[in-house]
Amino acid sequence: MLLALILIPFLAAIGILGGLPARLTAVIASLANILVATYALACPACCDGFSLQVLADPKINLSLGITGISAIMLILSVIVTLAAVYSGKCPEGREKLWFSSTLFIAAGAIGAFLSTDVFFFYAFHELALIPTFLMIGILGRGDRKEAAWKITIYLAFGSIILLAGLLMATMHTGSFAFSDLAAIPASEQNTVALLLIIGFGTLVSLFPLHSWAAPAYASAPTPVAMLHAGVMKKFGLYGLLVIGMKVAPEGMLYWLPWICVLLLGNIIWVGLVTINQKRLDLMLGNSSVMHMGYIFLAIAALAANPANSIAEPAAILLMFAHGISIALLFSLTSLVEQKAGTLEISQLGGLAKKAPALAFLFGLAGMASIGLPGLANFAGEVMVFFAGFADWTPGESMGWVQITTIIALWGVVISAVYMLRAFRNTFQGPLVKATENAADIHYCEKIPAYILAATLLVVGIYPKIILQFLSL
Repeated sequence: MLLALILIPFLAAIGILGGLPARLTAVIASLANILVATYALACPACCDGFSLQVLADPKINLSLGITGISAIMLILSVIVTLAAVYSGKCPEGREKLWFSSTLFIAAGAIGAFLSTDVFFFYAFHELALIPTFLMIGILGRGDRKEAAWKITIYLAFGSIILLAGLLMATMHTGSFAFSDLAAIPASEQNTVALLLIIGFGTLVSLFPLHSWAAPAYASAPTPVAMLHAGVMKKFGLYGLLVIGMKVAPEGMLYWLPWICVLLLGNIIWVGLVTINQKRLDLMLGNSSVMHMGYIFLAIAALAANPANSIAEPAAILLMFAHGISIALLFSLTSLVEQKAGTLEISQLGGLAKKAPALAFLFGLAGMASIGLPGLANFAGEVMVFFAGFADWTPGESMGWVQITTIIALWGVVISAVYMLRAFRNTFQGPLVKATENAADIHYCEKIPAYILAATLLVVGIYPKIILQFLSL
């Protein structure tokens, strides 16, 4: 059953390359994956894990399983995949590459999150990056070739560093199985933790190894931006939680001051850079980088105190919420460009008069991203801030995590500034040349937006609907 979650999008992509109707096949495969994932999560006892031995020494198995965190990442993956195949405007004659690449990325992401073997956890992620590079370089926009090379170089660097860290983390057990991972000797933990932080951090766009992300998302075709920013970027955070904290807890604690400083670089420095952006797509790309800092704050709280009961759920809930909201924003931004012909904020205005449905949905997604109460991101961010003070007693001196949390609160203000200003300049005010002939979004264009917006509302009102899976 779990293997089907990878094979459905993978075989559908092969079928598209072989001549099957591209969009229809992609939609059917995405819907089928949602149904299979729903069954697997509703009846975990009916869906035993899958395991196939690849090597006996070292022990490498193609093994799949569902844990609490991977269940939530699976839900995120299948929802964003369905929205992604509906989103964006495919260039005429490029349907095979467009939809097959989208499904290959989805298959790689799902494979990475379901893998219970470190080797295949790494391998599935690397396989998903190949269509990402190709889509940006071939079907991207703007400086697509430069963006494609930049993301390739950065993520290749991060992957090599990560591979070294993973090999060091597993060499003591002779096995790559997650179940065999344990804390390595204290003398090696600092080195392994550093390698994992740099490797996973590069993939997550941790400051200062973040400059690849915004140009890549701005140049990427819409489904790629949605899947990479919304889903693939969570791979590094997931890895730090399930591998880094397990094999090198003392090493993570050792590097805690640096983690705190760097995550503030994401929140404050990149936040100020985001305010200065002149294009809507670059603003969203930088905002995605900025919000990674909050999730790293929850990881820092967990590193400071592994007994912190709020930190891990906070990180996971915000990972899910950010994935949904940024995917929705990139989907809607593509529609803004189709309706107005530009994403230059200075050339937009009054779009709400011509496209009220688009304005409403963008406003909802924007409010979610800046933490409006009642939407999913708010619940995640509040839990992150609570996690920062969960193990602090009033009257005691503050540690690195508490001081970082206080400074990070300014990010809420920064987020409100750039998002509200972008919404005002795009949708409010008088009509301009770019928007005077714009039309509202039609029914098919609303489908992905409704799927993602409904998810933000449901999880925002009742976060337990997602957090309950942590008990698996």
